[in-house]
Amino acid sequence: MDNDSPPSPSSRQDSPYPRQLALQCAAAFIVLGLAWPYCLLRQQSLPWLESSLLIGALAFLLASLTGQYWWWRIIHAMFAPAAVLFSSLNIAPEWYLAAFVLMFLVYRGALTTQVPLYLSNRETTRALAGLLAGKPVGKIVDLGAGTGSVVCELARMHEDVQVFGIENSYFPWAIGFLRTAGIKNCHWTLGSFWRVSLAEYDVVYAFLSPAPMSRLWLKAKQEMRPGALFISNSFRVPEIEAASEIEVGDSRGTRLYCYRL
Repeated sequence: MDNDSPPSPSSRQDSPYPRQLALQCAAAFIVLGLAWPYCLLRQQSLPWLESSLLIGALAFLLASLTGQYWWWRIIHAMFAPAAVLFSSLNIAPEWYLAAFVLMFLVYRGALTTQVPLYLSNRETTRALAGLLAGKPVGKIVDLGAGTGSVVCELARMHEDVQVFGIENSYFPWAIGFLRTAGIKNCHWTLGSFWRVSLAEYDVVYAFLSPAPMSRLWLKAKQEMRPGALFISNSFRVPEIEAASEIEVGDSRGTRLYCYRL
């Protein structure tokens, strides 16, 4: 399990990486186990590109049958073909290292919390601002705040509210740091929201993924004050009925699920 997250309530919330590795290896073993003997009998070399496409297709099928999240299915489908393709290119090793470092800086959160980099749009920010209007809100926090698009706008729209943003990936955090600099009621933090108490916030906003929602709801129930508001962008809390749902009206069809503690 990821060190940044609390103990999980179900086995599906355990570390996904051994499971994904097992699925990819199973697909490779099945395809190569059939293709290699066939090519040896026919005295032909193994067609690596075609084999990698079959491995990708089979890995995608296995990931779908075992209920993996959509981004894992895409990764499984692309991994073997991409490995074969890039191995055939005359690319200096330094470029692979640079690409790895860049991906880590941008998508560190996806590695540790299974949360891709989702960015809230302006329509969503306006909807959130409307929810705060006329409400006695002292502090609001954006969990997994990306590049600070929400916290910057909310801080400017509601100067009487203290707005906090927590981001776990280095590159988005750096962009948010520059964007929030100089905004007095905006507070920007690098780190995991699992390590931050939610007790002091009147409103908690999150645009994450389906993966952490059950754990996050447990955390919210344990730490947030009675009457506080938990808002999830696009992803419901499993088996919990929202107090209200708000249609943002943007091109994405975004919905905000509001849970009152």
